[in-house]
Parts: sequence; structure tokens; C-alpha cells
Amino acid sequence: MEARRSTAARGRADVIIIIGAAVAALSLAALLVTRMVPTSNLAVFVVIAYLLFLPLYGVLVSLEDDGRTVRDRIASVAVHSLAVLALLALVLIIVFTFFRGEPVLVHLNLYIHDMQKTGPLDPLTSGGIVHAEAGTLIEIAIALLITVPLGLTCAVFLNEVRGVFPRVVRTVAEAMTALPSIVVGLFILALWILTLGFPQSGLAAALAISVMMFPIMIRASDVVLRLVPGSLKEASYAMGAPRWRTVWHVVLPTARSGLTTSLLLATARGIGETSPVLLTAGYGNSLNLNPFSGPMVSLPLFTFISANSPQKTMVDRAFGAATVLLVLVLVLFALARVLGGRQAGELSTRVQRRRAQESLRDLERFVSRDRTPKRMGAQMGGGHGG
Repeated sequence: MEARRSTAARGRADVIIIIGAAVAALSLAALLVTRMVPTSNLAVFVVIAYLLFLPLYGVLVSLEDDGRTVRDRIASVAVHSLAVLALLALVLIIVFTFFRGEPVLVHLNLYIHDMQKTGPLDPLTSGGIVHAEAGTLIEIAIALLITVPLGLTCAVFLNEVRGVFPRVVRTVAEAMTALPSIVVGLFILALWILTLGFPQSGLAAALAISVMMFPIMIRASDVVLRLVPGSLKEASYAMGAPRWRTVWHVVLPTARSGLTTSLLLATARGIGETSPVLLTAGYGNSLNLNPFSGPMVSLPLFTFISANSPQKTMVDRAFGAATVLLVLVLVLFALARVLGGRQAGELSTRVQRRRAQESLRDLERFVSRDRTPKRMGAQMGGGHGG
């Protein structure tokens, strides 16, 4: 009888094997890069060490397990190492951005002043990015107001309607996910500004951003809505609920957490756009809170323009703006998770209190309904006896 392979977590022996394979790989890699292939490139050393680690780890595992377990362990280590590599890259980007932006982040004027009276040669104690912060918030807010209802409605349409037209819409949405941002900016510039005659403004930039966010919102929401069990919708239909009520009260609440992720993905795509904002909103150094007129700069656009400057102070301001953008994205994502990330059936305190009040009112109504027939029966009995 074949022994059952254990899928439990790593034990002490597995950890020792991993450490032994890593030490052996580092030693052989150091020998290769210093004796056989002399090089001072750290990336080459890491790649050689990793390529040596995998076969060494497989050899050590094969001393106690069969070939199937060896392949499974090597695949597991490879997947986990790629995940660690991606995490390290993310951490490196964040740490490097914060480190380069630290000289300007300590100045309060960065957050409350604009660049209207500041030049490239002025010190970091002058000027700020408040105009870029306001522009980013205004543009992404308008884009969300456009994208969320339209994208969610389109995703519900793709899941609830069958036929040729939904398949065409799904194909178009998938194709739009690869649409270059510069093409979207040129489209809004040609249609909204040159053809219809509207000026460059934050609204035009928000339209371009919403076009970029729209296919992401549709595709991500479509995938999430497909995961809703069909038995829930069938139970709703069996109770006599129409389709719109089933979607509103069953499908959307069940997929709430996934829809929040869809919103985050779409926001992440739109909030970092640069070229559409430059083409449709222009570039300005002063604070503009009117999205219908005048240039409105965003944090990515300010970062791009400042980073291309030959002056070190402007490059420092670019990294400061990039750091503020990272923090802004983190705050928006945290708010979205807190407000809309609850699982299906997980209610907030306010909703639980309201449900309890509704239950008490229903109980009082049921009790009064039970008392009414008894009262009527007593009255009828008393009249008959008289």
C-alpha cells in the first residue's frame, strides 16, 4: 500500500534542509564569482546562488523522500521565493522613495503651499505641492463618480444577461484593458477639447482617467460576481423576488469584499496616470479648485515634470510628491477596506443596531396581530351570551 504524502507545514528537518542548501549555494556562488567567473556584480552573484540553491535543495530532499515529493518541494520553494522577491522589490521602492524624499518631507510648506511664487533655484523651504494634492483628489473623485456606477452596472449586465451582445461587450472590455494611456489622452483631447470646444480642465483629465479605470472595474467586478453561488439567486427567485431586487439585496452584498478589491484596482490604475492629465488638464503652478476651467496638475504629473528638471531641489520635490502619493494611495485603500471590505453577512455596528430595532418593531406588530383576533372573539362571545 502506497504511503500517503504529508501536506503539513514545514517541520524542523525541512528548515534545516533549506538552511543547508542556502549555505552551500552561497558558498559555491562565492567560489564561482571570485575564482572562475570574476565579477563584482551583486545581481550576478544572487542569480548564480539561486540557480545553485534549487538543485542542491532537491538533492537534499531526495535523500529522504521520493521524486514526487522532491518536485513538489522545489516548486513550493520557487513560488515562495518569487513572492519574497516581489515583496522585497515593493519594500525597496517604498524605502527608496521615502529616503530620497526625506529632505523635503520635513518642511511644512510642502503640504500647504503651491509653486506659484517658487522657482527651480529656490530652496526647499519655499513652495509646495498642495495644488497637485488637490488636483489628484478632485480628478480621482470625479473619475470614481463616473466609473463605479457605470462599471458596476456593466458587470451586472454581463453576468445577468445572456446572448451575443454581452459577449461583444466583454470582448471590448478585455481589449480596453491594454489601451495605452497616451491614446486615451489624445482621444479626450480630440473629442472633448478640440471638437466640442471645452477648455483644458480637471474634468477633462477625470474623463480620461475614467476611461482608463472603466475596463479594469468591469473585468474585476465581472470575475467577482461570477463567484456568487447560483443557489443564493435561485433561492431569491423562488421566494418571488424580481431580478433587480435579487441583484441589489443578494448578489451585490455577497460580492461586497471582492467589489471593493475591484474598486481598489481601478483606483490604482487611474491615480498614477500622467500623460492623459498632461494632455487634457495642462500644467500649472498655482492651486486650482475649479475642475471645469483652468489647468489642474496632479501628483504623478508634478513628479514627472519635476524629476526631469536639472535642479536638485526640483528632483527632491519630485520624490517628496511621490512619497505623498504613496501615502495617499495607502490611505484611500485603507478607507475602502474599512468601509466596504466586510464579508457577506458581516454587519457594522450601526446596521446591527438598526436590524435589532426593526426586529423589535416586527415583534410588536406580530404580538398586536395575535391579540386582535382574541379580542374580537371575546367581544363576539360576550354579545352572543347577552
